[in-house]
Amino acid sequence: MPTSQAPTSQAPTSPPLLADDRIRARYWVETPFPLEAAVDVLAGEQSCGTFTRLPGETDELRQASGAVVERITRLDTCAQPSLPMRALPPHMGSTPVFQRAEIDVSWPIANLGPSLPNLHATVAGNLFELKEFSGLRLLDLQLPVAFAQAYQGPQFGIQGTRDLLGIQGRPLIGTIIKPSVGLSPQATAALVRQLVDAGIDFIKDDELQGNGSHNPLKARVDAVMPILRAHAERTGHQVMYAFNITDELDVMRANHDYVLAAGGNCIMVTVACVGLTGLAWLRRHSQLPIHGHRAGWGMLSRSPAVGMDFAAYQQFWRLAGVDHLHVNGLRNKFSEPDASVIRSAKRCVTPMFAAPAKGCEVMPVFSSGQTAEQVADTYRAVGSTDLIYCCGGGIMAHPGGVPGGVQSLREAWEAAVQGVDLESFAASHPALAQAIAAFRK
Repeated sequence: MPTSQAPTSQAPTSPPLLADDRIRARYWVETPFPLEAAVDVLAGEQSCGTFTRLPGETDELRQASGAVVERITRLDTCAQPSLPMRALPPHMGSTPVFQRAEIDVSWPIANLGPSLPNLHATVAGNLFELKEFSGLRLLDLQLPVAFAQAYQGPQFGIQGTRDLLGIQGRPLIGTIIKPSVGLSPQATAALVRQLVDAGIDFIKDDELQGNGSHNPLKARVDAVMPILRAHAERTGHQVMYAFNITDELDVMRANHDYVLAAGGNCIMVTVACVGLTGLAWLRRHSQLPIHGHRAGWGMLSRSPAVGMDFAAYQQFWRLAGVDHLHVNGLRNKFSEPDASVIRSAKRCVTPMFAAPAKGCEVMPVFSSGQTAEQVADTYRAVGSTDLIYCCGGGIMAHPGGVPGGVQSLREAWEAAVQGVDLESFAASHPALAQAIAAFRK
């Protein structure tokens, strides 16, 4: 695997991708073949070329429709391939050198039009299978404004979500229904009652909790919504619940409509499972914020030698219409390093297009092993409270129960925003002190 030069969407030597009427992609590549020749194969395979020159592939057609290699920056070399490869030609010898590089490639938008499925096929399609490469990773994208005109993007985004809940100037404190599966609608509702009484802002179904027989979506909505409505009437505080409606298209539409009719204020989809077309279709119909869960992203991202960086990945889903998007969390229970999590969060709130086009900013969702312990570092790194901070065990495993868990998170964020040391603040805030004692590793 790559060691001396880890691919990253923010390599310090990389110039910014230019914004114009061309689609531009940045890749990290590794190859034992002559670098320029291998990159030319990639450009040809992903535009008008194939393994041999065709009669119809005229110079004029290549000039108009061929992908252009805009930049090649050589990096380090290694002695072994990062990914399995076919046997190399005998003339390459028994000890080939594998060259790594960062490259920029561009395409005319006329090749595909502003279409997300066809964009995916162009920048993240067959090129991953090319025999010339022992490593290849999509690092970043720059898209023409035509994509912003063709797709609706987020309907609510950051400010719309805040406006629905009447919460400004602080993060949304959230949680996930746990156990993930196995609870009945009534048991789910009982947990929701504890959470809203404790002052939670946001609750979501787990991505594994769909429409199973033990807790069907409609029964879950029927059990949960009376509690949320009663709480809002009693306190004036709206709580957002993201019901997981991931399913076939017709079922998703019916699920959305059921949540909407019951007075719900959010739906959740596992974006990779419904696909770009499914999400864009749902966005055109939806009247509710769409909470985007990224389950499956690790399959694209975990190896530094193949797949896709979040910088590229998130652009597809933002254009397709999510309002919130998961970014993992600091010191999480998974494999993603903290620096990657922070880059992901910052990309969610960075406009994709220059004004006056819509920027498609979405609210990043921190989750995975989060407690009051990571709050100060999260705020210091992100520099913003425009996020949803979701804790499962960090709330429900708190020594003070659910109320203590929620309170500890509020106190931790209050301390972070005020710039007060967590331990100093905990001296006069018992819930935070208990969280530090319980969750500090």
